[in-house]
Amino acid sequence: MRQLFLIYTFVIFLVTACGTGSQKSDGSSVNSLTDTGRAVLIFREYEHSFGKVEEGEKISYVFNFENQGTGNLVIQNAITTCGCTVSKYDRKPIAPGKSGKIEVVFDTSERNGPQTKTITVKSNATVPAIILKITAEVEADK
Repeated sequence: MRQLFLIYTFVIFLVTACGTGSQKSDGSSVNSLTDTGRAVLIFREYEHSFGKVEEGEKISYVFNFENQGTGNLVIQNAITTCGCTVSKYDRKPIAPGKSGKIEVVFDTSERNGPQTKTITVKSNATVPAIILKITAEVEADK
């Protein structure tokens, strides 16, 4: 009987400790006092083609985005598919309605033919991972 009482008490503790928040007087819920909304990350474009480029060039492109949510956006990282591609971005929070950019630099050295590279952008937005893509047709140095 004592074990049953302890289990019951533990379950009640878990349910109350893991609750989703309280109710406002109008019936809507409050998640926490620090909840400032959710970030919504929207890029102007998700793909870019460099077209034909010569082998050995370092080419770059800037992907512009906006935080269309109601909370601050934080880009946690932008992971590229290989060492030949590097991403650069601002690590400061982006306020709602503000914009930012991610610059992608692709080193075409020792590359030949069609190239496709992806950049996985991870953030605190409602969609936590977004994939950007760059393509190029690298022509060998003659």
